[in-house]
Amino acid sequence: MDTNLTQSPEARAAHNELLSAFEAFRAANDQRLAEIEKKSSADILLEEKVDRIDRSLNRAQTALDRLTLTGLRPNQTGTTLIDHQEAKAAWAGFMRRGDETALAQIEAKALSVGVASDGGHVAPPEVQATIDRRIFASSPMRRLASIRMTQSSVFRKPIATTAPAVGWVAETGTRAETATPSIDLLSFPIGQIYAMAAATQTLLDDALLDMDQWLAGEIAESFAAAESVAFITGDGVNKPRGLLAATTAPDATATWGQLGYLATGVAAGFAATNPVDRLVDLTYAPRTQYRSNATFMMNRRTVGQVRKFKDSTGQYIWQPSLVAGQPATLLGFPMVECEDMPDVSSGGFAIAFGDFEKGYLIVDRADISILRDPYSNKPFVMFYVTKRVGGGVQNFDAIKLLRFAVS
Repeated sequence: MDTNLTQSPEARAAHNELLSAFEAFRAANDQRLAEIEKKSSADILLEEKVDRIDRSLNRAQTALDRLTLTGLRPNQTGTTLIDHQEAKAAWAGFMRRGDETALAQIEAKALSVGVASDGGHVAPPEVQATIDRRIFASSPMRRLASIRMTQSSVFRKPIATTAPAVGWVAETGTRAETATPSIDLLSFPIGQIYAMAAATQTLLDDALLDMDQWLAGEIAESFAAAESVAFITGDGVNKPRGLLAATTAPDATATWGQLGYLATGVAAGFAATNPVDRLVDLTYAPRTQYRSNATFMMNRRTVGQVRKFKDSTGQYIWQPSLVAGQPATLLGFPMVECEDMPDVSSGGFAIAFGDFEKGYLIVDRADISILRDPYSNKPFVMFYVTKRVGGGVQNFDAIKLLRFAVS
């Protein structure tokens, strides 16, 4: 968490607005629940009031999240022997005028090569960091999952699906050979994601234009949106295999390679009585070692439903964060909104819970490549940007799903 951010007036104001909105929501929803208990239904105007305050609460949470994410920075390591200003000038010459001479010399000094087959070049670390930072800030899964770098087209990871056998023996007793653990080799193919940014030569000639920020602004949002969908529902063909694309089974019978789920007992909804019970059951579905770092994940429309639930003591199970920079909680666990999670529907998996860092792996192939094309779409200069990424479930015991179905 960024200390300066949490002390900023903007963050404090956004946090106070969130807490005030939640107090208003709690008061209105308490009144709605009281009317339902007394008259079996609530006044339509009161329902509209609760929905209106709920939308205000969403806006306040989004504003606070945006301020928080602005302060997030991916770790950057490594040094370069090449003069920073020389490299920056060479890159600017390529981006603005298409001059590749100086850039080729820089790449040669760095023992790096451009993408000869495409006629493009590997973006400098500063440009990649700017794009990665914006993608990271916009992607819930990137903030939760494990991330690995690779240079190959397929990342393979051996996983022990059973623990090594152990035995007891006296100090001088004979040690019998124990059974070896079962090993599964998971493969994560790397797909390529691409986008195009367009600019006029007049814009590129503008000395005040920060090329790195401009390119990141044009590209990062598109990359982040496409990645986010793939990490949840991707089919694994030229893209990551999404969380919900994994094979699923009832948690009681799920085996390795299957994500276990609990059913709400009601198609397309929560049970009418004690709806919180199934959410509590979900928190105990992952093994104990995965609960300490567990997080709820759902979209904002599902949040709007669970936000109205109370536990057996009359306390709301959703609580806004009391510390700026920290997520809201559900049943005491962090809760992250991901718009690419599906809505509540019959047979759908609208809520996931577990340790996503242990459960899901994102694999990035190093380097973002950029091809400058001033010919295909005159008078525009096109920048064809490519990035390689893969991903998939790596531990099927760490994440569990809630299915909105009878069974």
